[in-house]
Amino acid sequence: MSNVETRPDQVVCRSGGLPGPQCDQQGRAPVEIITARDVPLGGPRAMTVRRTLPQRQRSLIGPWCFVDHYGPEDVSRSGGMDVAPHPHTGLQTVSWLFEGAIQHIDSGGNAGLVLPGEVNLMTAGRGICHSEVSTEETTTLHGVQLWLALPDSSRHQRERAFEHYAPQVRAVDGGELLVFLGELWGESSPVTTHSPLLGAEIRLNPGASIDLPVNPDFEHGLLVDDGDVALENVALPVAAIGYTGVGLNELRIANRGETPARLLLLGGEPFTEEIVMWWNFVGRSHEEIVEYRQEWQDHSDRFGIVEGYVGRGGPGRNAEGLGRLPAPDLPETPIPARKNPPPQVQGGEDETYEETQF
Repeated sequence: MSNVETRPDQVVCRSGGLPGPQCDQQGRAPVEIITARDVPLGGPRAMTVRRTLPQRQRSLIGPWCFVDHYGPEDVSRSGGMDVAPHPHTGLQTVSWLFEGAIQHIDSGGNAGLVLPGEVNLMTAGRGICHSEVSTEETTTLHGVQLWLALPDSSRHQRERAFEHYAPQVRAVDGGELLVFLGELWGESSPVTTHSPLLGAEIRLNPGASIDLPVNPDFEHGLLVDDGDVALENVALPVAAIGYTGVGLNELRIANRGETPARLLLLGGEPFTEEIVMWWNFVGRSHEEIVEYRQEWQDHSDRFGIVEGYVGRGGPGRNAEGLGRLPAPDLPETPIPARKNPPPQVQGGEDETYEETQF
């Protein structure tokens, strides 16, 4: 998925808030709540997504640097997803659906359907471009689009890699889980990643509670898709992420409601490299971003060409008539590196972090 905002802004990022004193944690770990902001995904009939990362209070959770959560949406009314070819550098895109189907085509010669419960992972390396269009048969679209920042050791790779994996459903007491990246509770994914990390969907039955064993070297974020959910006895709003820092051996997750709950658990070792992230590019300096943008505008071989894109406007065109997304204008001042807060829950308002927000 692309970031289609045409005027990326710079903001000052502050540390996140802790739950209020009315929360009875009973000796459990503190939780930082990261709320979402609504972002239109292009055009007058834009599909709105809820973006929780990057956010003012935190830019990354492990190497996870971008989280868009969307739907369930009646795409017969909204027009659905129609993202014309657009570039990426220095990251992996992770597509995970709950409902619907999306056609993916990239400049590595890869094409495939994103389907519920099946992960599609695309590695940009030094450069790739791709398109994403919800299929004509899709009436409801519901899922997440995620990005992983690549470490410096692998961000320059020339291979435009693409992997697909359908994890088995693992039954646990009170629900089930699907591990699409990394390892959790004895389940593991064969998909290639470049940092120690975790991605899993968790489904909890009404009234169920689990103490989930996790890697203490990881920081974790729990995204609520649906349900009356508490993490470490802290109530989490739907579409928000509950963040816990490193050092925990387990996470207590409860569904306090009378209907099933669905969650996404993202984790990883803290990503210690500073990154510069703007539009659809991840780099290490303002100068790199300027170079990437110019090469995209110049139709450089760095990104290649998407063959076979068919959007709402017909072959090779989206609903706005675009055959590829133009890069927005750069800000007037240099883009600073993202300096993430330490991998512990932030509870005060006395610390600030300079960031460049989308």
